[in-house]
Formats: sequence, structure tokens, C-alpha cells
Amino acid sequence: MTKASEPLVPKAPKQSFQTNLNQKLSICSKLCFAIGGAPKEVTSSASAFFLQIYLLDVAQINPFQASLVLFIGRVWGAVTDPVIGFLITKSSWTKIGRLMPWLVYFATPFLVVSYFCLWFVPPFVNGRFVWYLVFYCLYQTLINCFHVSYSALTMFISTDQKERDSATAYRMTVEVMGTLLGAAIQGQIVASAHSQKHCSSHNMSAGSLGNSSGAETVVPFQENLSQAKEVYMIAAGVIGGVFLLCTLVMFLGVKEREDPYGSKTDEQVPFVQGFLKVMGHGPYIILTAAFLLITVAVQLTQSNFVLFCTYAAGLREHFQNIVVVILVSALLSIPFWQWFLKRFGKKTAAFCGITWIMPFSMLLVFIPNLVVAYIVAVSSGLSIAASLLLPWSMLPDVVDDFRLTNSSSKGHEAIFYSFYVFFVKFAAGITLGVSTLCLQFAGYETRGCSQPPPVVYTLKLLIGAAPIAFIVTGLMILVLYPITEDVRRRNKLWLDELRETNKKRSYISLPVTKKT
Repeated sequence: MTKASEPLVPKAPKQSFQTNLNQKLSICSKLCFAIGGAPKEVTSSASAFFLQIYLLDVAQINPFQASLVLFIGRVWGAVTDPVIGFLITKSSWTKIGRLMPWLVYFATPFLVVSYFCLWFVPPFVNGRFVWYLVFYCLYQTLINCFHVSYSALTMFISTDQKERDSATAYRMTVEVMGTLLGAAIQGQIVASAHSQKHCSSHNMSAGSLGNSSGAETVVPFQENLSQAKEVYMIAAGVIGGVFLLCTLVMFLGVKEREDPYGSKTDEQVPFVQGFLKVMGHGPYIILTAAFLLITVAVQLTQSNFVLFCTYAAGLREHFQNIVVVILVSALLSIPFWQWFLKRFGKKTAAFCGITWIMPFSMLLVFIPNLVVAYIVAVSSGLSIAASLLLPWSMLPDVVDDFRLTNSSSKGHEAIFYSFYVFFVKFAAGITLGVSTLCLQFAGYETRGCSQPPPVVYTLKLLIGAAPIAFIVTGLMILVLYPITEDVRRRNKLWLDELRETNKKRSYISLPVTKKT
């Protein structure tokens, strides 16, 4: 018999099948979590492939102004990432979690409105540059609220590495589907806006690379432009509806868990101190630098691809179908890369997957015909899938590694994700702004039926040589990445031990009660 004065202190639970089961995620939960990643990719895909040509040929702002919109918008988005990360770390836990309110209440409704305004051509002409700059910056801010919160949510759905990797694979598959959906919706709806129906045969230069004939029905320029404005707004409305639907599915199907890494007695480290610790973590710096350059290469190709097909490859009537083939190939190859990284390791998968794109991108530059374009599209999809999957699969491993070396602090997840996105967006903003400015210097003609030879040559460089240079440099940095599969398995064992220790501390610190 236990004496009345003897305190009852619960024993720390042992690692059991039930404890492990609690960390398992159902297929339904993984799918709902993955669907939450689709909205961002739908909007990003549409803007990545079509915003540049929209600003130049439909909104009809000059290339210099378009380059400023793209550059300032991306840089603004990069700057707001750490600010949002800071605000998230200061957020309190609510009934629906700490990250969910940012996703559902603060980001989604306002983001849909700003996205629609981004594809609307205002009736005034002189202030269009300011209009697009304001709404692109607003869109970047709100998409960051959504993306940083959603990315950090990966660490709060399970403590099990395998479950997180599995959920990340589901997420990448659905995100590629979102990228495909965004490009398909936008491409199929707005394809007619970039046909040559407003060009008469005598306006076509003798050396034009376009493949439309002079016998084609000629539509007056203003009528064609009015149609272009209308179809872009229709596409924006459809994509906005998809964003709302996917966010609702994620909210209803995903449960956000409290911090699974820190004990209840840990105090949250101040943001500046946490930032300095994160920036001093070697694996994070190496991973960020490597994928920063690789992502810049992919985005550089995306933003100039439609222009390249339209003016440099003679594929004006086929670009929307080629984009769909690229993304279908990426979608179908996600399960392969998930198997590959499990079998051979994430670092090996990164090297094998990302190098695949280089010879094929050069092939399209030197042999710009339809058959080669589709071959390149299938091959490029394999590399794009790897470049999408690997950084988000490797980043949680970096967070785990950091947690082991800083076991007494918590709440750094948003810093890791927000600053990763910050560096990538900042570099991409500079690169895309400079690439559009290069078209200005080369003599780009707004809504021209053809472009001068310097523009064609510039587009070939932006599609071929420049991305390859970024990829090679990024892979050279990735060689230094220290978290191998052995290190990852060792970290998992140590994290399990750390969690058990924290459980014991939590049980021992429970209030003392007396048996009645």
C-alpha cells in the first residue's frame, strides 16, 4: 500500500509500438498536407512561365520597366521572408496551431485578390508600371506568409524522419502537379493571346523564325490585344479558385502538433540569437548556397522559355504543349527520385538528377525543332523533379542536425525555411531582372512578330549557357555537404534518445499529487 503522504510521480513511458504509431501519418493526412503545397506552385508556375511575356506584350510596359517589376518584386519577396519568419517565431499557439492561422487567415484571402489584380490591365497607361510593381510586391509578401508557414509545418506533422520524408515525397508530387496545373491552365487559356493573328504577311521579316503562314486570318491589333487581356483575367480567376480549394482541403485534413523537439522547460531563444546560430551552422549554409544556384538556373530557364519558343525556336504555336510535357515528365519522375534517394542517398540523387538537364538544354539551343523540343522536354522534366524534391527533403535533415548541436533551444524552424527562401528569391530576383534588362539592351520589340538577331542570340544564352554555369557551380558547392546517409541515421538515433530524455523531464516536472 502506498502511504497517503507519498507523492505519485508518473513513470516516463518506454519507447513502444504505440508511441511509434502515434507518429505515423495516414495516407489521407499525407495527401491533405501535400495538397496544401499545390496553391503556391500553381500561382508560381503561371507567373514564372508567363508574367514576363505578359508584362511585355499584353500590359505593354517596356523591357526596362518589366525588369524593374521582376527584380524589385523578387527582392521585396526575399526581404519579407525573414520578417515573416520572425513574426511566426513570435506567434502564440492557438486552437488550430501556430502556423495554421498564417496559412488560412492572414495569407490566402488577400493573396487571391492580389494575384487577380496582377493579371488585370488597368485603363490608365502612365501608371501601369506602379500598378504592377505594387501588386507584385504585395503578391510576393502574401505568398511568403503562406509558403514559410507551410514549409515549416513539415517539422510539426511528425517526429519520425521516414514519415516526414514520405510526406515530403507526397508534397513534391502534388506540387509538381500544381506546377503542371498552373502552366496548363495558364498556357491553354492564354495561348491565343500570343498567336501571330495580328501580324500581316508583309509585317513578317524575311528571316522570321515563326512558322505561321501569310494566308492566316489577320486580326486587328487592338482586337487581339483586348482578347489577350480578357483571357489572362479568366486564367487568374480559375487559378484563384484552385488556391482557395486546396487551402481548405489542407486545413481540414492536417493536424499541427506542438514542438516535438524541445521539452516543456526549454525557453525560446531570441530571434537574433537564433538567426546567428542558424547562419553559423555549416550544413545549412552549404545546402542553401548549392540549391540557390541550382534553383536560379531552373527559374532562369522557366522565365525565358516562352520567349525562347516564340522568338528563337520557331515554336510559337507549340510552347504551351511543350511546357505541359516538361511538367508531366517531372510529375511522373517524382516517385522514381523518391526511390532513388532511399536506395542511393539524397546527395547522390541530387548529383544524378540535376546534371541530367545540362546536355539536353544545349541540344535545344543548337537544334531548335519540334521533335528535339519534345525530347528535351521529357529529359528536362526529370531534372526539374530532382531540383524540386531534393532541397525540401534535405532541409529537415539539416534542422535535425542543428537540433542535436543546440539541444537546449527551440523554435528555429521558421528561421531555417524563411532564410532559405530569402536567399533563393533574392538571387533569382537579381538574375531575372538582369535577364530582362539584357533583352532591353539587345533591342527587344514589344509585341513584335519577330525579334532582331541580338535578341534571339540573348535568349539562347539565357536558356543554354547561363543555366549550365549556375548548375555546375552549385554542384561543386554541394560536394562539401556533410550530411551523408550514415550521418542522417546516426542523427535519427540521437534524436530518439533526446526525445526520450525530454519526456522523462516532462514527467518528472509534473505537479505532485496525493492519493486519496
